[in-house]
Amino acid sequence: MSTHVLIADDHPLFRAAMRHALLDIVGPATREAASVSEALSVLASHEQIDLVFLDVKMPGNEGLTGLSEIRTQFPNVLVVIVSAHDDPVLIRKAIDLGASGYIPKSSSLETISDAVSQVLDGEQWLPEGMDIAVQASSESQNQQLAARIAQLTPHQFKVLKMLSQGLLNKQIAYELTISESTVKQHVSAILRKLEVINRTKAGVAFRHMMDVED
Repeated sequence: MSTHVLIADDHPLFRAAMRHALLDIVGPATREAASVSEALSVLASHEQIDLVFLDVKMPGNEGLTGLSEIRTQFPNVLVVIVSAHDDPVLIRKAIDLGASGYIPKSSSLETISDAVSQVLDGEQWLPEGMDIAVQASSESQNQQLAARIAQLTPHQFKVLKMLSQGLLNKQIAYELTISESTVKQHVSAILRKLEVINRTKAGVAFRHMMDVED
């Protein structure tokens, strides 16, 4: 049985190369997306997708928000970060936020094949030698925050994302087409789940966890 894959990257040539590399590994059931919003739409309309290859540097991603949005809305889909960005702190955050692995864009076909097989077997995959560096960069505070973010519902995640951008309740309500009272309920739930005392601290915590340059 073929594995259904989504390649989310804004570079057409890389998507084409990745699709070709995956042909003998997972079969022809591969789809593409050039932005996070497009990736979310593809996932919503193709429930059979098993695995997403996600670039952290693409439109709509804003660091690791794309990874978190996918994991929040589609928790049964495996997500592997594919990037030229190899900072151990970033990769540790991605793993804490639910990524199943990290594959450098320079990886060989053999490496990609090995990574895919391991991820589909339910294991995490990191390049040889990088697992030690990633483990060394582990911060219990980040792990705890990632676990708290994972408790948010898709709507709460959207509200937190907008809250972290400085939007007021009225603006969030307008953007999401919901009432201000509903926004207030979401914010209260967010503060409780993140274990912070106000929306400012919630926004700071979110930006810290999603920032690929942190």
